Amino acid sequence: MLELNNLNLKVDDLVLFTNLNLKINQGEIHVLMGRNGVGKSSIAKMLMGDPNYQVTGEIKYNGEVINNLNTYERALRGIYLINQAPIAIEGVTNAEMLRVALTSKTNEPIDIFAFNKELEKICQELDLDKSFIHREINVGCSGGERKKIELLHMWLLKPSLVILDEIDSGLDVDALKTVATSLKKYFNEYHPAFLIITHNDTLISHFSDCYVHLLGNQKILKSGKMDLAQEILQNGFKKNTNVSDTFVIRKN
Repeated sequence: MLELNNLNLKVDDLVLFTNLNLKINQGEIHVLMGRNGVGKSSIAKMLMGDPNYQVTGEIKYNGEVINNLNTYERALRGIYLINQAPIAIEGVTNAEMLRVALTSKTNEPIDIFAFNKELEKICQELDLDKSFIHREINVGCSGGERKKIELLHMWLLKPSLVILDEIDSGLDVDALKTVATSLKKYFNEYHPAFLIITHNDTLISHFSDCYVHLLGNQKILKSGKMDLAQEILQNGFKKNTNVSDTFVIRKN
């Protein structure tokens, strides 16, 4: 589904990654781990077409090279990002945004009754008051509510590649359980690909099989399964990678 081939990534004059290669198939869960500032969130932003990043190499999605596609075009193809700090958008309700997004995606009129019923059902499963349907996007919401609203959008838009940038950060125990349950249900129903950025194994422990990649020194230092994530959490980054410092971003 997603291929990064010999990818080089820069922002301004800082080189973040060189010759990065990664392949994600449909129905797979891949996890990116690494120190703060190593470039994990930059990969997520790059995949969504953030114009602040300079990319050479190839980004392929479902066989199509998407380097020159903007964020809107990538979203239409089924790529969806949940940020670690979803922004508030005043003047636009969740229902309004989703109606426009669905119309753009399907080119078909929306059945308002069915649309509202589906939203209400998802809100109930997310333990989210249905009043959020007609509230402005993330305005006056807590961090946990914002993450749940992002999941509400995901369930309506049904993306095939979901990028989760530290969705587990700032969540209490109950909210994390609700989020993990919702993601697992979505994964089992629609078989998307997940790319998860995280610092711990709390979220990914809810899934039976994950590919884990440790990032540092502008590359993937090591890949493995859940045992690699557990080893990183137990021993830390330096001991696991046998390098003096995995936090290296150089100027070009």
